[in-house]
Amino acid sequence: MNVKSRHHLRADDIDAIEQAVAENLGVELDADSFEKVEFDDSDWNVVLVDGDPFVLYVESEGQSGDAASAEPFLTVQGLNAYPPEKHVVTVDGGAVSFVSDGADIMRPGITEADDDIEAGDLVAINEESHGKFLAVGRAKTRGDDMVGDSGKVVESIHHVGDDLFEFSA
Repeated sequence: MNVKSRHHLRADDIDAIEQAVAENLGVELDADSFEKVEFDDSDWNVVLVDGDPFVLYVESEGQSGDAASAEPFLTVQGLNAYPPEKHVVTVDGGAVSFVSDGADIMRPGITEADDDIEAGDLVAINEESHGKFLAVGRAKTRGDDMVGDSGKVVESIHHVGDDLFEFSA
């Protein structure tokens, strides 16, 4: 991914990111600089937090191409740097390779999901043995309905090993 431009965000944009991340994930970002990055060869909308690609803008469900409706959420790197307290879905060891390859998350691989998750919410995908975050996804059902025998319950958006994960400023 080739960087087209980088620019520092205004204070109100930073406040919006910090508020969204705090409300959705229970995380307080402690940083000195926030820079938006645009790419020549990618549609990712990324914010560097103290130089690291920790924030991703994700289009709201049902929206397409409307930057104003995009919501800020932590990237996989951001989730591992600032572990969330809310909107976490935990998968077992058998699901790790699939999730890491970008597969959607299926009920049989889920061991736990926060009850506060609603269908359409962005969620952080965590693996149970080491506590590392593997992916960002969008819930297709409520958290209390995610553990079970069959069915796709989280759509993968960003994962370990994708272009955004490999990007470094």
